[in-house]
Amino acid sequence: MKFTLRVYASRRRVLAGRVRALTESRGFTVVVMSAILGNAVLLGLETYSGFAERWHAQLHFLEGGFLAVFTAEVVLRILAHADRPRFFFRNPWNVFDAAVVLCAFLPVLGDNTTLLRLLRLLRVLRTARFLPQLRVIVTALGKSAPGTISFLVVGTLLLYVYAMVGWLCFATADPAHYGSIGRAALTLFILMTLDGLGEAVRAGLDISPWSFAYYASYVLLSSFLLVNLLIGVVINSLDQARDSELERGSQGECGREPDRDLAPDAADIQDRITAARRALDDAERLVLESLPRQKARDAPTNR
Repeated sequence: MKFTLRVYASRRRVLAGRVRALTESRGFTVVVMSAILGNAVLLGLETYSGFAERWHAQLHFLEGGFLAVFTAEVVLRILAHADRPRFFFRNPWNVFDAAVVLCAFLPVLGDNTTLLRLLRLLRVLRTARFLPQLRVIVTALGKSAPGTISFLVVGTLLLYVYAMVGWLCFATADPAHYGSIGRAALTLFILMTLDGLGEAVRAGLDISPWSFAYYASYVLLSSFLLVNLLIGVVINSLDQARDSELERGSQGECGREPDRDLAPDAADIQDRITAARRALDDAERLVLESLPRQKARDAPTNR
């Protein structure tokens, strides 16, 4: 039984090694990248109603071909981790690819054409897997999410406070822009981009000279301070993502598991222990077998 398990594990390692060599080859990357770009072009062609109606059968056939290529790619990537299946799910790009392809086979999507098109559009995002610089940007966006959420919380609080102050001060004189908390918030949100700031300041000065302090403080806090803080968060996340990409590149291709000689798994350790025990058993048997012969040789000498 143990021998059968060892043979099975050995075959899995051989299969994983061969498939991994295929998936990490340049030709495989070119084929998959070409399929992704071709699928993107196909999605664009389907937006032309006349062309889509005329070539509906051909476009449907091409869509099935692209889906077959993507499915085969995911299957090969899974087989490349046959010796260590858990490593496949440790790579977020593998999980994303598998989820995008799996969505195409869900029966509930057949009745929702819009949702199906959106999910097919996600395949275009898979180009980030094969473009290191784009992969850095996508990783940076993910790392900047906590900082961005904090920025949104602070920005929302600032917008609400200034909207309430604007409603109290300008609601009667300018109800079109500050007649309610919602209108005031919308007005200030537009002013955050500095669009129409001059007109808003002139209109405010006609109401009260103190309006200049109101608009100046708001623009200083929202358009300069908060926006620069957001830029700082994104740049910091971009540096972290670039460092992570360089570290990953020094270890191997994205998603590649550590070298087996440096990090043997439990199966490798068990095989080595079993081989060492077998060698000790053979040595002990040889020693025991040699003892009677040694005694037989020594017997005449003793006489």
